[in-house]
Amino acid sequence: MGVYEDLQERGLIAQVTDEEQIRDLVNNGKAVFYIGFDPTADSLHVGHFMALCLMKRLQMAGNKPIALIGGGTAMIGDPSGKTDMRKMMTVEDIQHNCDCFKKQMSKFIDFSEGKAMMVNNADWLLDLNYVDVLREVGACFSVNKMLSAECYKQRMERGLSFLEFNYMIMQSYDFYTLYKKYGCNLQFGGDDQWSNMIGGMELVRRKLQGDANAMTITLLTNSEGKKMGKTEKGAVWLDANKTTPYEFYQYWRNVGDQDVIKCMKLLTFIPMEQINEYAKCEGAELNKVKEVLAYELTKMIHGEEEAEKAQSAAKALFSGGADNSNMPTTQLTDDDFTDGEITVLDMMLKAGMIKSKGEGRRLIDQGGVSVNDEKVTGALTAIKADAFSEDIIIKKGKKMFHKFTK
Repeated sequence: MGVYEDLQERGLIAQVTDEEQIRDLVNNGKAVFYIGFDPTADSLHVGHFMALCLMKRLQMAGNKPIALIGGGTAMIGDPSGKTDMRKMMTVEDIQHNCDCFKKQMSKFIDFSEGKAMMVNNADWLLDLNYVDVLREVGACFSVNKMLSAECYKQRMERGLSFLEFNYMIMQSYDFYTLYKKYGCNLQFGGDDQWSNMIGGMELVRRKLQGDANAMTITLLTNSEGKKMGKTEKGAVWLDANKTTPYEFYQYWRNVGDQDVIKCMKLLTFIPMEQINEYAKCEGAELNKVKEVLAYELTKMIHGEEEAEKAQSAAKALFSGGADNSNMPTTQLTDDDFTDGEITVLDMMLKAGMIKSKGEGRRLIDQGGVSVNDEKVTGALTAIKADAFSEDIIIKKGKKMFHKFTK
């Protein structure tokens, strides 16, 4: 089985242009492809990780990845999948986020000479002359055709700024530039990027009068990525300072039964033969599969040592008797106590387990909070300071655990 067929079996490919040519490119290591990453935060998240896994799979088959950091397009913002205009970012914030992305990507992709490239579209977009863009690129786009694209149709009722309207043209220009400078012949992206990628392919072919062998493929990275990596506290980040290795492990350990095999296909390098065997598991056996998924992903992101620690901490909760020293922990100080005690609501709020006391009260009323395995029955329940001679563990729902010390 070639890498293209493997991508198909894993459910990654949604639609393509020129399928036979693309199959030949990727299976024979002849693809020079790019995937774009807009630096809208200072860390990559699980949705990005799907794209990084794809890049790694293709690189292992001899293809050359180009990681395009959108330092230029981030100044506009992609309207795809958005109901409102994105908040404008400063140049300094964008550059900081770009630097963070580069550091994280280097853990997964081999950027040594000739193996892969990392480029920033600010290097060419910020120096463009507006009139030249209108003449060279704008003339190749039909406004009527652009407005028929799904990414724009979604925004028309609420209002689409002219700033955002230019995003498709700029992304298309990226592919045109990458083709001319680096021989990039293939672009990958999430399913909401289809119109933008088609625009880039058509621009290359039109500008080079049909001689260009430029193609495009869209993956499920956007639709699936948005479903994955979301918790009550926000996104699941790859940065350990934003999502601890334990929290990362726990997220995957607690995925739904219906999603565990899908996640294993999309995000791990476990052979499909083995995954198909895991797919036969049911009931309690499926929990073992979730442990494999959680361990493999945590090891890929945070290393084997952190994966071992996270697994040990999880077993302390689910199996009993194991070391819980790696559980997320909040240390309380004397200032946190009033008259020698602290309410469970205040503890949860400080640890970020809830966004408000109102949320915490509702959880307690529904029986969703426990302290050291004892269900909390009242919103005013408090714990005395001397009780912290031993660790206090608060459980929220079935998936969130947090340790408190003093």
